[in-house]
Amino acid sequence: MGPAMTDAASFTGVDWQVGDGWQPLVDAWRAAADGRRVEALLKARLADDAVIYPPDPLRALRLTPLASVKVVIVGQDPYHGPGQAEGLAFSVPVGVKLPPSLRNIFKELQRDLGQQPAMSGHLVDWARRGVLLLNTSLTVEDGAAASHAKKGWESLTDSLIAATARDPAPKVYLLWGAHAQAKAPLVEAAGQGHLVLQANHPSPLSATRGPVPFIGCGHFSAARAWLKGKGVEMAWALD
Repeated sequence: MGPAMTDAASFTGVDWQVGDGWQPLVDAWRAAADGRRVEALLKARLADDAVIYPPDPLRALRLTPLASVKVVIVGQDPYHGPGQAEGLAFSVPVGVKLPPSLRNIFKELQRDLGQQPAMSGHLVDWARRGVLLLNTSLTVEDGAAASHAKKGWESLTDSLIAATARDPAPKVYLLWGAHAQAKAPLVEAAGQGHLVLQANHPSPLSATRGPVPFIGCGHFSAARAWLKGKGVEMAWALD
């Protein structure tokens, strides 16, 4: 069975159990109006035979506990093609062709750090090293970009970003594109002195354009150097 069939067939609902650091935030959101609205939406769309991605929307919260977060990368919504989304912003499963934005991320990694491009776009190693790969909307329907945006997910993901910012352990926020940059006030409001780096989105439409081109931004080396200055190691190499 190929990845597209696996991805399309495996979503039957959300596993709401996550790590202790995140669980109170998830539980509070589910009890509030937005959480109830999202659960009702997912139930209704499944009843209408909609194909929803990814199979595990809260995967990032299990792979990257709150206490281990070093870097936060904010995406918009999951990939909406079969077999692509896997619950981590920008990441795709092993064997899946690299989406254009991820190709540019790897291009900047190579330019910035001299790293050879990874063999796959599977970013699970980053997640396990403390890179929170968080989309602001956590589900999407097949072939319909942003179909679950502004339906209630954002109040949860905003609370998750704010929680990382309140934690005084040093963190770097990589905010690429206007959508991600809109989350900067959540970080700044916490007043913990985290590093916020902003550039254009890595999409081919904007990666080389001003005001701050993604290609050439140097965010990976800057994040590594700043964290090292705080006594925190960050390795960007991928197999």
